[in-house]
Amino acid sequence: MADSLDIWVRSLSEALQVDPTGVDRDGILELTKDAAHRVARPAAPLTAYLVGLAVGKSGGDPAAFARAAAVAEELTAGWAVPVETGSD
Repeated sequence: MADSLDIWVRSLSEALQVDPTGVDRDGILELTKDAAHRVARPAAPLTAYLVGLAVGKSGGDPAAFARAAAVAEELTAGWAVPVETGSD
């Protein structure tokens, strides 16, 4: 039986007229979790969007997602928020 996320992915894919085959749901969720926790919560949807743009630009296949996700993961893994010193 499909869970609600599977149903959502299928429904949204159909509405957007995209093929959900090969969507790495768990990979996307892990990527956005890392961005939210290591960068900032709002970074999660922005990361997903930007990775999606890169995947689409690179052909949209699972390998394109793996490449784009690896770049984002590497960046989030080493992310250090600059300390703000205040205004002068």
